[in-house]
Amino acid sequence: MAQYAVFIYEAEIPGGWENAPKELLAAHEAFPGKVEELGGKILNGLALQPAGTAKAIRGGEVFDGPFAEAKQSLGGTFVLEARDIEHALEVAKVVPVHDGGVEIRPLFDAPAG
Repeated sequence: MAQYAVFIYEAEIPGGWENAPKELLAAHEAFPGKVEELGGKILNGLALQPAGTAKAIRGGEVFDGPFAEAKQSLGGTFVLEARDIEHALEVAKVVPVHDGGVEIRPLFDAPAG
């Protein structure tokens, strides 16, 4: 099966995840099971600290904050194994997102060597 990076962009919850609605937390807990029900597989994932903790490098200089300023920022990512891009999109539609969306990109196959 093919592999896809799924990037989760969302507005940060004021006060952090401690203040997230219980429904959103429950949806995140149920999400891996939904992926399996749809025939996909999460290979690994990362949840990121708030965008304000980021550092960016441009032209060799270090700056505070994320690389790009936006209302929604990259909150996490995971690698999804799916049959094809249509299947990956079907799975990505059930990602629980607070005020944002997801982006899906196919991963390169490593050349046999």
